[in-house]
Amino acid sequence: MTALQKICLSITIIGGITWGLIGVLDFNIIEAIFGEESMIPRLIYSLVGLTSLINIGILLMDLDRVD
Repeated sequence: MTALQKICLSITIIGGITWGLIGVLDFNIIEAIFGEESMIPRLIYSLVGLTSLINIGILLMDLDRVD
């Protein structure tokens, strides 16, 4: 696993935990830390979305490999 893959996977996991907290406890930890009106949560959500797309690409590349 490359460094990019590890970074993307880590960010995606953090995003998944954040969405889990929103779904189960109705608590948005990102907005609690940075505030609702701040631009930082929007940047964080964009970063999580981007890394998710990268992870899809990584998954598809791994499916194409024949061991």
